[in-house]
Amino acid sequence: MVPERLRPILAQTRPLADRFGAAGYRIYLVGGIVRDLLEGIEIGDTTDIDLTTDARPEQTRKLVAGWADAVWTQGQRFGTIGCRKDGRDFEITTHRAEAYWPDSRKPSVAFADVVEADLARRDFTVNAMALRLGADGDDPELIDPFGGAADLAARVLRTPLSPTESFSDDPLRMMRAARFVARYGLVPEPDLLEAIASMGDRLSIVSAERVRDELDKLLVVPDPSPGLWLLVDTDLVDHFLPELSAMRLEQDPVHRHKDVLSHTIAVVAKTRPDRIVRLAALLHDVGKPRTRAIGPDGVSFHHHEVVGARMARDRMRALRYANHDVDAVTRLVYLHLRFHTYQMGWTDSAVRRFVRDAGSLLPELIELTRCDCTTRNERKARQLKARMDELEGRIAELASQEELAALRPDLDGRQIMEHLGIGPGREVGQALDFLLELRLEEGPLGPDEAYRRLDAWWGRTH
Repeated sequence: MVPERLRPILAQTRPLADRFGAAGYRIYLVGGIVRDLLEGIEIGDTTDIDLTTDARPEQTRKLVAGWADAVWTQGQRFGTIGCRKDGRDFEITTHRAEAYWPDSRKPSVAFADVVEADLARRDFTVNAMALRLGADGDDPELIDPFGGAADLAARVLRTPLSPTESFSDDPLRMMRAARFVARYGLVPEPDLLEAIASMGDRLSIVSAERVRDELDKLLVVPDPSPGLWLLVDTDLVDHFLPELSAMRLEQDPVHRHKDVLSHTIAVVAKTRPDRIVRLAALLHDVGKPRTRAIGPDGVSFHHHEVVGARMARDRMRALRYANHDVDAVTRLVYLHLRFHTYQMGWTDSAVRRFVRDAGSLLPELIELTRCDCTTRNERKARQLKARMDELEGRIAELASQEELAALRPDLDGRQIMEHLGIGPGREVGQALDFLLELRLEEGPLGPDEAYRRLDAWWGRTH
């Protein structure tokens, strides 16, 4: 009896099963979709479907050509043919075994004839299951040579082969283990953790882009904390984000300041699963180890937001993040203490500057600021929440009166040049800066008052 949750996927893949079966080949659902179907996780209408087959890529391409709405062959040399049917993407890959050579960043691919050989080279047993699609209406058959279904039920994370062999095939799997621990609540076997701890240097052959993408995937699971702790406890994080473990500062027995790493991971877990917010949460205190000082008044981290912004920028660039991601996270790290520089009773000028400096990242900055409070002191937590509520209230109040989302001088460059009779140049920029400062301090002036103030400034400076 086919479970009801399988029927939609089987209906969509039946034409493929029939085509491949008629040509003498077998085709299987494979990977995460099989795991999620066993877990009862809903498969979305746009979820990509991964399949594997004993047909070679050229044969696969011919078999889908008359059925799919579109076909792409960029991955053909690695055994993969992609296609789209009725808005759903399919990737069909010839059974394969792939491994990294000791000093290579690129996998060596060898094709196989049986699905068990393909499954043996998968990352974890919970992903090393396949569902053979029956042709001519036959029921599907679960292929599970490594006990993945039992491991999924027992919440165990294992590799199909030995962890050493699995992680040698693709070292990025060590990072992926952290994501599976966090996402699915799986408990890694001791030999898996030992392999990660002893093989961390193998991560150096993996491209920075793949490492970055795997870190992003971990950060957006509902609670990344268990995965982040795995990366730290096995020292794997030292091979791509050494600044994180550096935050595990020794406790000061006199002043009893918080462990910065524990605080950081707690902040990440509190923020919404948005990639940019969580990257900023992960890096917001990265400058503390370099600025830590113990004086008569206790532990201090003066200007750690400035140092941290530079460190965040450098690390993100090393991980090949896009420039707009680097700029966004760096700005959030730099601004994350701005809220604490103000006391109760925000002036209009302070609110405008806060909004101006945050720009389009205002929601993310407010989210990070709120979640940065991890104190167990209820009184202090209530006070911080009240101050944040007041700030948001003041922003909303001013936004209803002024165009806070577009804080600009009351005059533009063209108006300034025409009024002063000057051409483009440094003086126009200086005049714009002067008028913007007035806008921040006093709010909208109106054109007449802006021209009057511009004339007075021009007279003083020329």
